[in-house]
Amino acid sequence: MPDPTQNPDSGEHPDPWETHAAWWQEQFTDGVDPEYTEQILPLIAAHLPEGADRVTGLAIDVGCGEGQVARVAAAVGLDVLGVDPAQSQIDVAVRRGGGPRYRKGSAVDLPAGDGAADVAIACLVFEHIADLDAALAEVARVLRPGGRFLFLLNHPLLQTPGSGWIDDQVLDPPEQYWRIGPYLREAETIEEVEKDVFIRFFHRPLSRYLNAAHDAGLVLERMEEPAPPPGFLARAEEYADAASVPRLLLLRFTRT
Repeated sequence: MPDPTQNPDSGEHPDPWETHAAWWQEQFTDGVDPEYTEQILPLIAAHLPEGADRVTGLAIDVGCGEGQVARVAAAVGLDVLGVDPAQSQIDVAVRRGGGPRYRKGSAVDLPAGDGAADVAIACLVFEHIADLDAALAEVARVLRPGGRFLFLLNHPLLQTPGSGWIDDQVLDPPEQYWRIGPYLREAETIEEVEKDVFIRFFHRPLSRYLNAAHDAGLVLERMEEPAPPPGFLARAEEYADAASVPRLLLLRFTRT
């Protein structure tokens, strides 16, 4: 089977977020996704720096997409720069407004000076970045000493590829349990998340993220593992069985 991200005419690999921006915007933004509206966006707002924790007032949203996270940061008074490699995301972000500025750019080459920002945010972005170490080093570069990094991931342990709810009817009595996939094995996969929508994912164990962040000069100060929100659990009857299994991980770092 041919690689669905391969352009057979040019030999290049187009950015799937450029190709599938409309899918993301329709399925996960503008208030349609309860995980964002009920959990992710309020959680980010609760962890943004306030008062004495701000010096420059600049926040950089790494992999900003169409800007829903950037708009939350702008709403609390931060000067927000959203950065994304997909022009089709940036165009929609600009149209939706809300205060932030936007630039097309890469997580490994952010368009900001050394120590320019009070806060950096990366929400469900690093699962799609190949060079983890370079991207974390770049986040550390643009943060001032004492600056804050809000790092949100699909939970690396409990959402490992191959994980899922198992209803084992072979056992007597039957058992239900959450199976964890091959957690320690780093893996790059291309998943068909919807018909004809192919997205590249990188799985890494939590220790890989924490050690890379430490090496970049980022110190962990807070960790959150929230339960799935009610709106998500209500989407399917079987989701209630996994209500105690977090889908999201938030790590809050400080730049040394």
